[in-house]
Amino acid sequence: MDIIKDLLWHDGRLLGIEWHFWKVIGWMGNLTFFSRFLVQWYATEKRKQVVVPTAFWWLSLTGSLLLFSYALFYEQDSVFIFAYAFTWIPYIRNLVIHRRHNEQSPRCAACGTTCAPQSRFCAMCGAQLESRAQAANLR
Repeated sequence: MDIIKDLLWHDGRLLGIEWHFWKVIGWMGNLTFFSRFLVQWYATEKRKQVVVPTAFWWLSLTGSLLLFSYALFYEQDSVFIFAYAFTWIPYIRNLVIHRRHNEQSPRCAACGTTCAPQSRFCAMCGAQLESRAQAANLR
């Protein structure tokens, strides 16, 4: 038990780290950025095919902005700043593309699955999908 205590708390610090506001921001960025790996892995295993869920892009954006803030305001290291200065561009672009795709994609009334834009039948349950014209008339 003392070994675990020594690993977690030594030199009067948790994990031996001198904690302060910017250190917490940096670690939150690292943990957020790392968590996207778990989200993508889970989604891929669940579908048994490579999937990049929307949460992956949100976690990427959040993690990179936290790490950019840490680099800019605390580390003030030009290499670290540049590494995260532009990563938000593809993350936001992918979120925009995802949103546009969802807006154009029909949703299955039977199971709630979002289907490909030109689908006539749900890929998940096989139910016939309403056409855009039918859906517009029902509103």
